[in-house]
Amino acid sequence: MTMDSDTRFETVATSVISRRSFLRKTIALVPVAAAVAGTARSEGQRASEGTERAGAEHHPNGATPMPYSDYTCFRFRFDSGVAFVTMDHPPLNLLDEVMSQEFEKLGRELEADETVRVVVLQSALPDFFIAHSGLRRFAGGSKVVSHTRSFRLTQMIGERFRNMPKVTIAKVEGRARGGGSEIALAMDMCFAAVGKAIFRQPEVAWGLVPGGGSTQRLPRLMGRGRALEVLLGSNDLSAELAERYGYINRALPGHELTPFVEKLAHRIASFPPHAIGHIKAAVDFGAFSSIAEGLLVEAHESDLALANEVAQARIAESLKLGAETYQGELEMDFLTKLSPIR
Repeated sequence: MTMDSDTRFETVATSVISRRSFLRKTIALVPVAAAVAGTARSEGQRASEGTERAGAEHHPNGATPMPYSDYTCFRFRFDSGVAFVTMDHPPLNLLDEVMSQEFEKLGRELEADETVRVVVLQSALPDFFIAHSGLRRFAGGSKVVSHTRSFRLTQMIGERFRNMPKVTIAKVEGRARGGGSEIALAMDMCFAAVGKAIFRQPEVAWGLVPGGGSTQRLPRLMGRGRALEVLLGSNDLSAELAERYGYINRALPGHELTPFVEKLAHRIASFPPHAIGHIKAAVDFGAFSSIAEGLLVEAHESDLALANEVAQARIAESLKLGAETYQGELEMDFLTKLSPIR
């Protein structure tokens, strides 16, 4: 579920935003400091290190933060043009306020880093890629919905990763539901572990509309009928079924997943970066030329659903029944215990 109501980027309701103008709006948000920091270290330095780095690292004198520092939810490893980004926000990798803000910062930093050509997004938690967006952020939300449509933060995060002129790959070995599924969908490619990965859009059970891009990306990937089955059925999909539906690129045995993804990432990173960017831009024009307008519609419908008293009641009830707890989120059985709709 991705109902980001606190942070948004407004635009006129009647605007139809092209991919290029959308990029201009997005790039305008990148602080100069982040752009400088993102390019401060050479690729050679990173390749020679070959070590993981977590947030809150600084130069010895404590004066200037190093690139990719001050993260609490992510760890990083850089190798020959590939950035391995590991989400580590236990116990669920919940896409809450903290993780959402760090994702937005991370996207800006990776976008500005010319030494990175491929990004691999993975999880340190064995049972969760990303559980979903935090429900507590939306409990008791406003019933007033603006007539001016605006993008949600999770939509912007996804679009930044899609638009950056480098390849993004999701490696999923646990549960990717709601906002977690939508983050995976926003990556250029997604590979998942058989017997471990689970995908789901549970929002309809709460009386909500997904607000992180799944209503726009799923029909493009699997067609209208299957997209509606996923969005309205609110069922877990195995890696094998997700592959068959077109949700992901491939479902691979667990022991084969990491070697396959790393080999592919390094192969792509070995090619000229300008060609990677141009090919991706050409493919996106054909596949996503009207997605900006669609995302605005999705965000507005999501706002309307969130303002409904039924949705608010079901969010509150879910939290009482075990939502956002480790055991509760494993199978999401609490959804079957919600009060019947009258």
